[in-house]
Amino acid sequence: MIRFWLAGVAAMISLPQCISAQTVDAQQPYADIQSRAIKALSDEEIADLRAGRGMGFALPAELNGYPGPRHVLDFAEKLGLTEDQKDKTEALFASMEAETIPLGMELISQEEALDRMFAEKTADPTSLSNATALIGETQGELRAAHLRYHIEMTEFLTPHQMRIYAKLRGYDGPSNGSQHGSGSHAH
Repeated sequence: MIRFWLAGVAAMISLPQCISAQTVDAQQPYADIQSRAIKALSDEEIADLRAGRGMGFALPAELNGYPGPRHVLDFAEKLGLTEDQKDKTEALFASMEAETIPLGMELISQEEALDRMFAEKTADPTSLSNATALIGETQGELRAAHLRYHIEMTEFLTPHQMRIYAKLRGYDGPSNGSQHGSGSHAH
């Protein structure tokens, strides 16, 4: 009986500490990221922007039946791409990288400038408005580029290849949007 009583007392003593620790963690969601070089971007996001990766910018296209060039190349064999399709997809992917990498680098630079403005305590409403407008414009251009290359990708694939792509990506449900009908669809 004494053991149960002692266990109960120990639990009651430790309960406030557990609750307190959870409250501190919930109230400090950014504590682990304060040492980032650019506070608004993780190392992974910076690497993705430098490499021209999509970072989810093209989700409306990808999830509605417009394949991405990078993933089409990844699945070239399973999609049965012809040499012509593969060459066109490689060229499209190279064009996408040539456009999106500089935009990604520009976005990194703009986020770095915004971060520096706050770190140096020079932020004011005008500089903030200017900096965030530039960031928004660059993000829009980057997203439009990624989405555009998904649209262009449909010009090189047959409807059958697009269905295979959807299944390979796990989008084989009834709402995958692969029946959009755009593009000339090579045969």
